[in-house]
Amino acid sequence: MKKKTMTAVKKSLQDTWRLARPYWFSEDRWYGRGLLAVIVSMSLGIVYINVLLNKWNKTFYDTLQNHDWNGFKHQLGIFCILAFIYIAVAVYQLYLQQMLIIRWRKWLTDKFQERWLKDRAYYALQMRGSETDNPDQRIADDIDSFVAETLSLSLGLLKATVTLVSFVGILWGLSGALSFTLGGLGITIPGYMVWAALIYALVGSYLTHRVGRPLIRLNFDQQRYEADFRFSLVRFRENAEGVALYRGEKDETKIFKKRFQKVVDNWWAIMKRQKRLSWLTNGYAQIAIIFPILAAAPRYFSGAMQLGGLMQTASAFKQVQDSLSWFVEAYTSLAAWRATVERLTSFAHAMDEAHRINGRADIKHEANGTNSLQVEKLRLNLPDHGPLLKELNLEVQPGQSLLINGPSGVGKSTLLRAIAGLWPYGSGEIRLPGNSKSMFLPQKPYLPMGNLRAVLSYPTPAGGFDDNTLRKALVDCGLKHLSGHLEDESYWAQQLSPGEQQRLAFARMLLQKPDWLFLDEATSAMDEASETRLYALLRERLPNAAVVSVGHRSSLLPFHERHLTLNTARLEQAPA
Repeated sequence: MKKKTMTAVKKSLQDTWRLARPYWFSEDRWYGRGLLAVIVSMSLGIVYINVLLNKWNKTFYDTLQNHDWNGFKHQLGIFCILAFIYIAVAVYQLYLQQMLIIRWRKWLTDKFQERWLKDRAYYALQMRGSETDNPDQRIADDIDSFVAETLSLSLGLLKATVTLVSFVGILWGLSGALSFTLGGLGITIPGYMVWAALIYALVGSYLTHRVGRPLIRLNFDQQRYEADFRFSLVRFRENAEGVALYRGEKDETKIFKKRFQKVVDNWWAIMKRQKRLSWLTNGYAQIAIIFPILAAAPRYFSGAMQLGGLMQTASAFKQVQDSLSWFVEAYTSLAAWRATVERLTSFAHAMDEAHRINGRADIKHEANGTNSLQVEKLRLNLPDHGPLLKELNLEVQPGQSLLINGPSGVGKSTLLRAIAGLWPYGSGEIRLPGNSKSMFLPQKPYLPMGNLRAVLSYPTPAGGFDDNTLRKALVDCGLKHLSGHLEDESYWAQQLSPGEQQRLAFARMLLQKPDWLFLDEATSAMDEASETRLYALLRERLPNAAVVSVGHRSSLLPFHERHLTLNTARLEQAPA
C-alpha cells in the first residue's frame, strides 16, 4: 500500500511538472519568474515578521506580568508597526499572486486551445467517442483550478517549510529538556516540545490521509458529473424546437434527473467523507490550541519560565505544529487539485493521441499539379476498423460536376470528410487540386456567435466584404428579409430555420467564390423549387467551379454531369 501511494504521488508530481513546465520556459517566462520571485520574497517576509511577533510575545506578556505600564505602551507601538507591515505585505502578495495566476492561465489556455484546434483534434476526439469528456470544461474550468491551486499549494508548502526551519530552533531553545523517571530509569528529552509537535503532526497527517483519500476520486467524478449535467442543459437549449415538436419534455426531464442524480449521489458521498475528515481536522485544530500550553505548563509552574516565556513557547509551538500540519489543513484542496491534474493530463494525452492518429493516417493527402481531384484505391473504415466503403477510384476535373448518391449509411458523407482530411480511417490516396480554393457546405451549416455580418462573412473576418455585396448575396439566395439586419446580434443558429441556414451557406459561397465546391446534402431542408433556383444560381455565378454534391433527390440530376452511386461504386455520365 505504501509503495502504491508513493507511486501515485510521484505520478501526480510528474504530471504537474509536465503541465506547468512549459509556461516557465515560455516567451512569458521572465515576467512570470519575476512575479514569482517577488511573491516568494513576500512569503519569506511574512515568515520573518512572524518570527519578530513571536519574540514580541515574550516581551509583551512579561510587561503584563510585571505591571510595566511604560513597557506595555512601547510594545503596543511595536505591534502596530509590525501589524501594518504584515498587512501591507499580505495585501500585495495576494494582488501579485492573482496577477501571476491570470497571466499563467491565459498562456496555458491559449496553448490548450491551440492543441485542441490543431489538426482538427477537437473533431477527432468527438468522432472517436473519446473518454475525454467535456473538453470545454477542461479548458475553461480545470485550467483555472490547476493554475490557482498549484500556485497556492506550492507557496503554502514553501511557507510551511521556511516557517518550520525558522521556528524549530526557537522552540528547541525555549522548551528546554524534559526529565522524568520511567520504571526506575531516569529519562531526559532535550527540546521535548519539538518532538511533541512532530509526533502530533505525524499522527494527524496519517489519520487525515487514511480518512480523506477517497476524496480524490470523488472530486474527479464530481467535476465530470457536473459537466455532463451542464452539457445536457446546453444541448436541450440548442435543440429546443426539436424537443418541442416531438413533445419530448418528459424524456428530457428523465435525462436531466438521471444526470443530476449522479451529481447529487456523488455530492452526498463527498459530504459523508468530508464530515469524517472535518471531525478529524477540527478536532485536531482545537486540541492544538491547548496542547502546547499543557506541554509547557510543567516548566511554567516550576518557575523555569515567566508568562511571556510560556506564551512565546506556545506561539513557537503553534508555528512549528502548523508547518508540520500543512498536509492536514490542505488535504481537501490537495484532493481537488489532484483530480484536476488527472483531468488535464488525460485531456492532453487524448489530444496527443488524436494528433498521432491524424499524423499516421493511411489515407495519403497531397496537392497535385494538374488541378484535378484524384481518388485512387480509397477504402474507408469505421473508427473500430470495420469496413465502410470498398475500393474507389475517381477523378474530377476543374469545372466538372459530380452527384454522389446511394443508400443511407454507405459512406457518402464520410467520403467528403476523407477528401476534406477529416477522416483518417482507411487507406488509399487523395490528390487535391493545387493552388485552388475549396469550400465545404455541410447539411447543417455552422453559424458562429456575433452579428449577421460576421455570420455571413465567415470564415472571412467581418469587414472583409462591403455591405452592398453582403446584402446582394442575401437577396440572391432568398433572404431579402435579412438584408437590413447586418448589425443585429442574435443566436442565429436558433433564430433561422434549417432552410434559411442552408440559404445563408449558399450566400457565403457566392461571397467566397471557391474553385471547388463540396456540398453534403446542402439543400435537404429546402423545397425543390428553392433547391433548383440556388443550384441554377451556383452554375450561373460560378461557371468554372467544380461541384461535388451528395444528395438523394432526383431534382439534383440536371445540375450534375456525372453521377456516382456508392452502393455499387458505379460511375455514370449524365446524358448530353
